[in-house]
Amino acid sequence: MTIERTNPSELHATPGYHHVTTVHANTLVYLAGQCPLTPSGELVEGGLEAQTAQVIANILTALKSANATPEDVVRTVIYVASSDQKELGAVWAQLNASPLAPAFTTASTLLGVAQLGFTGQRVEIDVTAAL
Repeated sequence: MTIERTNPSELHATPGYHHVTTVHANTLVYLAGQCPLTPSGELVEGGLEAQTAQVIANILTALKSANATPEDVVRTVIYVASSDQKELGAVWAQLNASPLAPAFTTASTLLGVAQLGFTGQRVEIDVTAAL
């Protein structure tokens, strides 16, 4: 399997992700959108930072179960229930300071959205990996 991550010179510079991810792989792994739920199914307490930390932990667990690592991730979509760019930026910074950081060097999208699926939920991340 090979993963090529590039930034065409004709496109704007990015804060760490790549515009284009090209994958030659035998297996693709699609994770369900990972939510800030504990193993018992409860929404983690502690606000946006705690929710982001729980989502990171859940993604690492899901990737491991598929014999994948953050380096195998080829696409992420990050949803934050906020219209505040500072909050979106804080989530991006937390993700890139975490053990999951290599996943965000690939094709990534960060969106502020009006609402997510669980009452009080602030963040969710959709992940695709290639093996």
